[in-house]
Amino acid sequence: MTSLSAVNSTLTSLKTCQTDIGTGMDMVTEVALDLVECEGNANSAGLKKLEDMMLECAKLDREINFFVEAVDSVTARARQDPAALVALSNSVKAEFSRMMEGASDAELGRHAKVVAFKDSIKNSLPEANQPETEAENLDEDIALTQSQINFTCPLTQVEMVNPMRNKKCQHYYDQEAALSMIKSKQKNGKKFRCPVVGCDNKDVKPADLVLDPIMKRRIQQFKKQNAKK
Repeated sequence: MTSLSAVNSTLTSLKTCQTDIGTGMDMVTEVALDLVECEGNANSAGLKKLEDMMLECAKLDREINFFVEAVDSVTARARQDPAALVALSNSVKAEFSRMMEGASDAELGRHAKVVAFKDSIKNSLPEANQPETEAENLDEDIALTQSQINFTCPLTQVEMVNPMRNKKCQHYYDQEAALSMIKSKQKNGKKFRCPVVGCDNKDVKPADLVLDPIMKRRIQQFKKQNAKK
């Protein structure tokens, strides 16, 4: 019989592994940006291999999420019926298999870090190679100017660690602070308004936010330059 303490220990290890996967995906994105800077295009075999690595990481991340969800679901039932602990392992396997059967590889492309990877590659290319409208270029120029001036999260008032860009208003927030604030607001039945002064975006949702490795790269470079002074 599997004990709940053993299950909790396994989940803790998996969540640590998941954090490592996220760190690895960030590193792959950094390597990809370096490659684009060297080669000047987004169609190299090297970049394709890096994208494949991102998708494999996204797949593993999804499997861990499914497993954790399966365990949470089964253990919740086991707490109400202790006799269910006897079949805990088989129940988790069955629930996990059910989730995996409904999964599609097409979903992997919508993983937050995969989306950020692709956006970063596109945005790091010279403007001449980007099939964007004049209006979109103007929006990006405005966002770039803002990012160069201020690397401070409007929520924490400290320098951002993992910057996320709001696709609607183009403002930036630190990932942990923004998602935590949105969750807190939703818990209380309220909407999260963009904290940037003068912004009229009154309902910021997690789906509006995308990780921005290029901004993170600029912040890191800025810190390095200041450290040399």
